[in-house]
Order: sequence, then structure tokens, then C-alpha cells
Amino acid sequence: MKSLSKILFLSSALLFLSCSSQKETQKAQVVYKTDNLSIIQLSNGIYQHISYLNTDSFGKVECNGMIVKDGNETVILDSPANDKSTEELISWIKNNLHSKVNAVVATHFHDDCVGGLKEFGKNNIPSYANNKTIELAKQNGANVPEHGFNDTITLNAGKHKILVKYFGEGHTKDNVVAYIPDEKAMFGGCLIKEMDATKGYLGDANVQAWSQTVEKVKAQYPDVKLIIPGHGETGGIELLDYTIKLFKNN
Repeated sequence: MKSLSKILFLSSALLFLSCSSQKETQKAQVVYKTDNLSIIQLSNGIYQHISYLNTDSFGKVECNGMIVKDGNETVILDSPANDKSTEELISWIKNNLHSKVNAVVATHFHDDCVGGLKEFGKNNIPSYANNKTIELAKQNGANVPEHGFNDTITLNAGKHKILVKYFGEGHTKDNVVAYIPDEKAMFGGCLIKEMDATKGYLGDANVQAWSQTVEKVKAQYPDVKLIIPGHGETGGIELLDYTIKLFKNN
């Protein structure tokens, strides 16, 4: 009898885990895909957008951004890499999410963050960035965000607060991260690496400061559950740990 009870208990537990796993899998689904742009829904209010940048050193590179949505409002973290994919993104949000884009934030000055800013400007969508990003964009002939902030800014998409904060140098001198507290979700941008990634492009990096900067991010947001890195697969807090380890003792 005890043996039968044990079997039934184990069967129920396995069924529960299987259902939970299916639920998690269903959460992340591709909701839009063309040659220029993919959009993946990660939760009710969080989407990942992926565009493509042609580079000399790394070939065609997938570049991530985030869409934060609540009700009929959205905020975008990082522009897609070019005008065409940005045009598609804005159109998809308008026609499929039936939402207004309140703002776009560039998390650093490289093209994978600012490449489509002109398209946002055409659509009267305000763009924001750290003042360091604006300065570096001007120096490097990149698209320049319209509105600057010092270290931190809070934006809103419906009930969601998007906390954008500068923690220090890493991938670039100006890189910021965005955190959405009620979703426990982070857009890490190129400061944060996917699991098993290489160090990537270091032309504007501070490899000595990188680990310490990410340690500050982890200390500030220890409850983070979902992280979108600048490139590659999403993950959890293990992405912070991996990035810290990758650049430790440089």
C-alpha cells in the first residue's frame, strides 16, 4: 500500500513538473519574424526584439533589445540596428500590440543601440540616453539620442516602471542597464554576456572595470529572474555571474 502511494505521489510530481515546464516553454514564443526582425514574447509585459548588424570582425550579428508593455503603452530599450528593422518594429507595436511607444532608450553609443534612432524621430518618439552616450555618439558620427540624463532615469509603460541606471564602465564607458521591478526583468545590453559567450568586441571596453561594474548591478538587483543580454540567449542571474567571471582579473 505504501509502495502504491509512493508511485502515485511520484507520478503526480512528475506530471506537475511536466506541466510547469510546458508553461515556461509556452511563455517564450516567437510572435513576429522576417529577414530583418524577430520579436519573442517572454512574459505578458516583456518582449525581446532581435535585429541584425553586419560587422567586419564578427560577420552578421544578432542584436537584442527589449519592449516593455502594459495596457496601450510601451517603452523600447535599444533601437534595432537599422532603419528598416526599426520601421517594422514600430509598425508591429502599433498594429499588433495596439500601443503607443512612449520612448526609446539607447544603452550605449554603438550602432546596435542607436542604428534606427532616425526612424523613431520620424514617428515623433522621444529618444533618451546617458549624457556620456550622447557625447560619444557625437564624437563617433553615430545617431544622437535627443534627451540626456545623468546616471539614472525612470520611464513608464502603463504600470511598469523602467529604471535605467549607469553602474560604471565595461563594454563601453557609457553602458547602462534597465530594470523593471514588477517583472523582475533586466535589459543588460552589451554590458551583460550570454552564457558561454566570448569577450566579443573590446575596442571601446574597459576590461579592468567590467567585473566590478556587473558586481554592482547584481548587488542592486539580487532578485532578477529574467535578463536579456545585448547579444544571444536570454537567461537569469547566472548571466551576471558568468560575465563577472569572464572579466575577473583582467
